Amino acid sequence: MAVVFISPKKRQKVFFMGITIVFLLFLTIVSLGVFLSEPKEVSSSLVFNKPKVNVDMGIFDSEQFKNLQTFSPMQTQYTYTASTSDRQIETGFISAVSKEEAQKILQDMGLTVSKLEEVQIGRDNPFIPYYQ
Repeated sequence: MAVVFISPKKRQKVFFMGITIVFLLFLTIVSLGVFLSEPKEVSSSLVFNKPKVNVDMGIFDSEQFKNLQTFSPMQTQYTYTASTSDRQIETGFISAVSKEEAQKILQDMGLTVSKLEEVQIGRDNPFIPYYQ
């Protein structure tokens, strides 16, 4: 049987004390390295590279540009109530650019317009299903 002069509790205490001291030294070195470091100096001269861009305005004189067509105006949907020449009431929908044009189209169809309103887009409650 070996003779031990240091008790196991004291040996454990010395071991944990050593680990704690090494950890504190490591934290001290890292914190000094972080807090005492200075930012790198950035060059103060601005560098601007002018892009080499050439805009060809001659495209506006080409035949392809001159033959471009404008977009057709957006048509709006209207609901109407109208009467025919034999006094029957018709209701329906018609698409036109403006309210006046819709009225003109209906009059050309031989209808007397009594009510013409723009259809409201969308639904009051978007979470209900379309078909029930």
